[in-house]
Order: sequence, then C-alpha cells, then structure tokens
Amino acid sequence: MYDGIINVYKEKGFTSHDVVAKMRGILGQRKIGHTGTLDPAAEGVLPVCAGKGTKLCDMLTDHDKTYRAVLLLGTETDTEDTTGTVIGTKDTSGLTESQVREAVLSFTGDYDQVPPMYSALKVDGKKLYELAREGKTVERKARPVKIFDIQIETMDLPEVTMTVSCSKGTYIRTLCHDIGAKLSVGGCMKELLRTKVGRFEIKDSLKLDDLQKLKEEGRLGKVVLPVEEVFKDLPEIRSETEELDKLLKNGNPFRSRAAKNVTDGDMFRVYHSDGTFIGVFRYDAEKRMYYPEKIFLGGN
Repeated sequence: MYDGIINVYKEKGFTSHDVVAKMRGILGQRKIGHTGTLDPAAEGVLPVCAGKGTKLCDMLTDHDKTYRAVLLLGTETDTEDTTGTVIGTKDTSGLTESQVREAVLSFTGDYDQVPPMYSALKVDGKKLYELAREGKTVERKARPVKIFDIQIETMDLPEVTMTVSCSKGTYIRTLCHDIGAKLSVGGCMKELLRTKVGRFEIKDSLKLDDLQKLKEEGRLGKVVLPVEEVFKDLPEIRSETEELDKLLKNGNPFRSRAAKNVTDGDMFRVYHSDGTFIGVFRYDAEKRMYYPEKIFLGGN
C-alpha cells in the first residue's frame, strides 16, 4: 500500500479521472484521488494522492497554481477554448503589441471572474457543462480570484503566449476570453500547460508510462512523496512525554512549550516521541492549545 503524493504529468487527451483510473492500476490500490481538474486538452502537473495521502486532496486543491497558456485573439467559442464551437470572429489587424500588452497585464491583481458554462461547477445539483450540452445557459455569479503575476513570453499576433500565476479557482480559459473582450475583438485559449501546483513542479513530474516502467522495475516507491514532506516548511513539534504521546495517538488537542514565539493560527508538523508523523496542528492563542488540522495516523 502506497501512502503519499505522486507528481503526475497529465498528457493531452486524458481527463483527470482517466489519470486516477490508470494510477489505480499502476499502484494496485483503490484509494486514490487527484488535486484539481485539468481539461482533456490541457496538460501538465496533476498531483495524485494515494492511501493516507488522499486526506491531502482538498489542501492541495487550495494551492496556488502556475500555467503557460496561448491566447488566441479574434476568435470566440462556446467553451472559451479552441476545442469548442466558434461563435464569433473579428479582425485583429488593427491591434498593436502595446495595446495587447496593456490589456493582458491589466488583469494582474484581484479580479471578479464569471465561471464558464463548460465547467464542472454545479448549479442546483447539476454540472454546468451538462446544462451547456443541453443548450442551456444559466446565470453564474462572478467569483473573486487573484492573478499574482502575468509574464508575456512571446507575442505573434493574434497569438500571445503567457505564464500566469494565480489563486485556486481561476479559469485560464475565462481569463483569455476576458482579455479578448477588453480588446473588443474576442479571445479564447489555444493551449494550456500547468507548470506548478503548490510545491509540485513540471520538471519533477512523470508521465503514466514512466510510472508504469518504474513499477515494473520495482522502483515506484521512490517517487511517492511521503505525506509529511508536503509540510516540510512548517516548524516541528515532537512529543517528549508519555502523556502527550497518548493525546497525539488519538488526535486530541494539546498544550506544549516546545515551540517559541507562537502566534494565533500558526501551523506545525507534530510527531510522536518515536518519530511517527501524527499530522498538522494549528495554534489557538486564546486557548493556548494546539488543535488538529489534519491527522494522518491510523487507518486509510
């Protein structure tokens, strides 16, 4: 049984669920989850959690992400990318590089984004893309997202290649659409490559075929990142008493003087005295206690 996270490179043509199904076969276990959907036409980093690591899925989904995208100006589609049906085209010959650059960079910072109809978000229990396929369009509320940084890599109008670092929940397809709307010519996403999710980077990712080969060679365990490694940047608290060991074994809150200069909300990696990783705890300054945020001890 594997417990941890594998940095998978999702290739074009696979859905995120396809990757999970393939990984179940490669790892030989059922308890596997992914950490954020990538469209079939997109590729790149898709951390996959196994065993006790599945408790990390929601935490990793919340991480900031980085993408390399190709924006195609002058074309609008119903899906906001080039896999959809073209619903409008406009001449882009009048655009200048400085106009386009200004429009692209204007989206840096906080921005209210309306999710696309072709998305997995649910309205009244039904996924938006299911409604879209039925020819229905429903009102979607704008959601606050944040674009931390946009770097324009190349500009060969009507195409713009850019690297975008953003908060969770950001649709790069919609960003491309909105840039096109700002320039009054329309726009859609031509290509998407996710290069980073939290600490997981594309240079360390492995394709499914690579993982299958490692399995056959008996080396698969070497690429499964232990759960505690995800939290290596957090300070550590290690139990030094039998009483605390008992509390930790049951995932109870506790008091400790081991950490110095602690402030409310600080997070810690917590270990049993024998070195067993218990989980992540958050400090409550008012109660002067550490409360469990995620416990990884015990069964899967």
